[in-house]
Amino acid sequence: MQTPNLLLNCRSGSHAYGLATETSDEDFRGVFYASREQLYAGTAPEQLADATNDRVYYELGRFLELLTKANPTALELLASPPEAVLFRHPVMDQLRVEDFLTKACKNTFAGYATTQIRKARGLNKKVHNPMPEERKTVAQFCYVISEGKSLRLQKWLEVKGIPEEELALARVDHTQGIHAIYRDASRSWGRGVSSGPKANDVHLSNVPKGEKCLAYLSFNHDSYSVYCRKHREYWQWVAERNDVRYQSTLNHGQGYDAKNMMHTLRLLDMAIEIFRDGELRVLRPDRDFLLDVKAGKFSLEEVLQMAEERLALLEGFAATSSLPERVDPEWVSGLLVGMREELLAASAQ
Repeated sequence: MQTPNLLLNCRSGSHAYGLATETSDEDFRGVFYASREQLYAGTAPEQLADATNDRVYYELGRFLELLTKANPTALELLASPPEAVLFRHPVMDQLRVEDFLTKACKNTFAGYATTQIRKARGLNKKVHNPMPEERKTVAQFCYVISEGKSLRLQKWLEVKGIPEEELALARVDHTQGIHAIYRDASRSWGRGVSSGPKANDVHLSNVPKGEKCLAYLSFNHDSYSVYCRKHREYWQWVAERNDVRYQSTLNHGQGYDAKNMMHTLRLLDMAIEIFRDGELRVLRPDRDFLLDVKAGKFSLEEVLQMAEERLALLEGFAATSSLPERVDPEWVSGLLVGMREELLAASAQ
């Protein structure tokens, strides 16, 4: 992948955090600047990336925008430890990470962590409560009201000895979700309970006059809708999940994505250090602990408790922090203009 006008090129991810193992992939992040022609023509790309996003490079203007918004990825890139830096243009010395540490870091760093905590709980439910591929039917959410009692439709049919195919339903005026049940032993006019396994509601029949109502049926439409949504989301998750990561989840037996939770704790610790010490430390001092989390050596409850404790600490340090609320946009604009002028003047020589 060709990246012209390169300003910064760094190893990122586990190699920058000091968490790389023999099986770790190599990711690269960096910064480049647009040419004079691209700027004048309005065709400057905001970023360049390969097909797998293993290499991502931000245009200088976009990079400064991300820094101004306290984007964790951009801040980490600017604060890359020396051993992760493959190339650094002298003009990048004008960007100091401490100038971009603001109170916005609380939401950007902790926001990711909160999302991952929610995902961990959701994944745990999916792992321990898999859903059959075949969806439940409308009939399984129907209840029969008869003789002062409520029975599941299937149980009522079993007691009465009536095949489901011989049922016919008719609307009951001035009610919602209540239907009169009739029997069509000839199977000539009854349409059954639903139109099929993918139906979303009960099926109504044109009941001939004089037919006897056997009982009343209640369809729990709300519960059925919630179930269908969860079933759809579960199988969409199955189709889209990273099978290697999922197998790792199964192997360690804790029922959560341990790699995601490792990064959750890492980010929370980094956020605490920003507000407590005014520093962003990319290279982590607790490699062994974080790799233990990644290996699934802690239960989900233990990891979530660690995360909650860190969130509470972060709240406390943020409340008393002297960090600025935001970066001065005029200062950033002037900085960007000055850097571009210097770079374009040098390239013209």
